[in-house]
Amino acid sequence: MRNAPTILHLDMDAFFAQAEQASKPSLRGKAVVVGGLGPRGVVATASYEARVFGVHSAMPMAQARRLAPNAAYLFPRGAFYRRISDQVMTLLRALSPLVEPLSLDEAFVDLEAGEAAWDSESARLAGVRLRADIRAVTGLTGSVGLAASKMLAKIASEQAKPDGLVLIEPGTERALLAPMSVRTLPGVGPATGDHLRRAGITTVEDMAEAGEDELVRLLGKAHGHALYAMALARDDRPVVAERETKSVSVEDTYDVDIHDRLRVELEVRRLADRCVRRLRGAGLSGRTIVLKVRRYDFSTLTRSETLRGPTDDPGVVREAAARLLDSVDTTGGVRLLGVGVSGLADFTQEDLFAQAAEEERADAPEDEVAEEPVVAEAAPAEHRWRPGLDVLHAELGHGWVQGSGLGRVTVRFETPDSEVGRVRTFRIDDPALEPADPLPLVRRRPDEPRPADGGGELPVVRPGNSR
Repeated sequence: MRNAPTILHLDMDAFFAQAEQASKPSLRGKAVVVGGLGPRGVVATASYEARVFGVHSAMPMAQARRLAPNAAYLFPRGAFYRRISDQVMTLLRALSPLVEPLSLDEAFVDLEAGEAAWDSESARLAGVRLRADIRAVTGLTGSVGLAASKMLAKIASEQAKPDGLVLIEPGTERALLAPMSVRTLPGVGPATGDHLRRAGITTVEDMAEAGEDELVRLLGKAHGHALYAMALARDDRPVVAERETKSVSVEDTYDVDIHDRLRVELEVRRLADRCVRRLRGAGLSGRTIVLKVRRYDFSTLTRSETLRGPTDDPGVVREAAARLLDSVDTTGGVRLLGVGVSGLADFTQEDLFAQAAEEERADAPEDEVAEEPVVAEAAPAEHRWRPGLDVLHAELGHGWVQGSGLGRVTVRFETPDSEVGRVRTFRIDDPALEPADPLPLVRRRPDEPRPADGGGELPVVRPGNSR
């Protein structure tokens, strides 16, 4: 471990929900829940206002609705969140070449590698400036942890939430960790936590006192060694700028089990096309095509086929996925389908005929080529108008869907920089209303002068001063 707190962990606060509040003035300060809205939907993110009612990520959406019936429940806008994430990651890479993204809203940064910090004070100032820049560019808040290791930096950012900064001074780590729950440490989930509790180990100090041999006996050699080192605040893992992507995949869970074999085939084709778009977006190709099928009885089957060389051709992936589906019995119904590509490479070995065929498809008239299969048209028209999605009205301008049903769609017309907007209801087939792209949240460019540092003193964590 290093001698200065120059590893930074950034975690955006309730990212998806905060992004929705920033783009929708009427939702600011209100309970917002983002996730799947069907009977089997799951919460992706809940705003802090919704968390007061007990709503949290990974909770079934039906349970969330019971806990917070008056919250706004919104369908996720993935491209919108990725756009904001790209802005945040650009700010992080301005600090250091060593940025390790963990997700759209979370990353480690090695400040020392970018010469952005070399001691506690310079690290604190870097964290202050980063938080100010994120707010200035996106309008959102993030929490920052600073420490001498990745594990401790992440613990610090958790303590800093929401919208704060916590710095753990080197030399104080053992005393800080001692009273914390074993669940604080990475790799201690519910099962491991229960196992340790039954052995009388509930805090990090208990783990350290139990000793390495006891932890190895309880948890196995690899896990026991790793957790004992963490209990002693030892963590030498470096910040890795490029984490190797092992696979690219997409999957859908259906509100109602699919029994029609033709519908299943069309869904697999649609998923294959989505997977290829994601693959190409990452500049990758792959050799192994994987099909995932979860049937009516919750049994999950996976089938795979390895090609002669890497591909990013949608026709090749569709055909391989169709062949894999031929070996799966879907008679009883299907609740989830997924298509993935693994064995990734940053090049393709497709012959010129495949490339020419793709170009020909791209040049074909729109009525001859459908990016999504016809099955999408079989869904109720209301599905175009999911709550939270953007719309544009020929006269009233930009707005977002508050709800739809019974042939009607209710829209609130407002933008990120407007006042709270008015609400109007239309027929779902109103020709003046159409889906739209999200409006950006950009406040200023990253290269513009940053605001002056401020906000007063930020906490430095020492024994007895943890948050």
